[in-house]
Amino acid sequence: MTKLRPIAIYLPQFHPIVENDNWWGKGFTEWTNVTKAKPRFYKHYQPHLPSDMGFYDLRLSEAREEQAKLAKEYGIEGFCYYHYWFNGRRILEKPLEGVLKSKKPDFPFCVCWANENWSRRWDGSDEDILLKQNYDHEDDREHIKYLCENVFSDNRYIRVDGKPLFIIYRQNLFPNIENTIEIWREEAIKLGFEGLYIAYMQSFSQRFDPKKFGFDAAIEFQPDFSNFPKRKRQLFQKLFHPLNNNKDTVLKDKIYLYKDIVEKMITKPKPHYKCFPSAFPMWDNSARRKSGGIIVHDSTPELYRSWLKHIAISFKPYSSEENFVFINAWNEWAEGNHLEPCQKWGRQYLEVTKEELSNPE
Repeated sequence: MTKLRPIAIYLPQFHPIVENDNWWGKGFTEWTNVTKAKPRFYKHYQPHLPSDMGFYDLRLSEAREEQAKLAKEYGIEGFCYYHYWFNGRRILEKPLEGVLKSKKPDFPFCVCWANENWSRRWDGSDEDILLKQNYDHEDDREHIKYLCENVFSDNRYIRVDGKPLFIIYRQNLFPNIENTIEIWREEAIKLGFEGLYIAYMQSFSQRFDPKKFGFDAAIEFQPDFSNFPKRKRQLFQKLFHPLNNNKDTVLKDKIYLYKDIVEKMITKPKPHYKCFPSAFPMWDNSARRKSGGIIVHDSTPELYRSWLKHIAISFKPYSSEENFVFINAWNEWAEGNHLEPCQKWGRQYLEVTKEELSNPE
């Protein structure tokens, strides 16, 4: 049986930057949102607080090395760093830059270009834009040259048949993604690479055969909100009892049960094209929103196990190197979505990940 390679998606938001100081207040990081979160209803798991790693600063090499040590111990093959590029302007680049310059940790990685606007709504919307993405082919060339020369050339970078794995978060925002992909491959070959292995995330209902636009593969993005089960109002009345006069706020939140989502994801049809599976351990972005959050309630390590077990049994790698399983996420703490140990569950989600994906039967 072909070995699976679990890749954990990694958020580099845990250090202060000038832009966040200006937009959100001096010293803002994701920890700011995490620590102010409160439970909104009975048995609502908030706040999500770290245990083993504490409130780290990703500018520190020691923190990054400890993360990699922990991930490696539990069978994670590598990190997929979110990469932010706005026409040559890089944001939140210090963690990966530190990895590249220090050559530590000795741990595989790839990047996913989070190519959406930054807005005050935290969802890449076009409302109240803080940083806007602009697309043109000159920038395509400059961007891929930067990545080839500074990132893809690292010997820890994850490859498929010698080609660096490059992931796009939202392909639908490009005016002509086919031309962009052609330019990227052309420039990579000029710079001495065998080519690029380019995949897109199936976020925001983007689902199509990757060959249609020149991609090599798709990646199932989780949470797959478009395939969530319908919420039942009577279920809400029975299960969720608002705390501290939070009824109006909770009514605006979209609350789902994790077990229902796992059942839906396990039974949804498999695509007929090359698509790598994904799972998420938990989800709750109410830390980022005063109301209108998406809360996936009552996740447990055993429910998560059933999802991973299904992936391990049903996913047949496309080749010995096209064997990725993506876990979203390693450290999305303000979205209540993390493999990193927390004060409630400790290392249980990591233990399950190792048990189900490292040596699947």
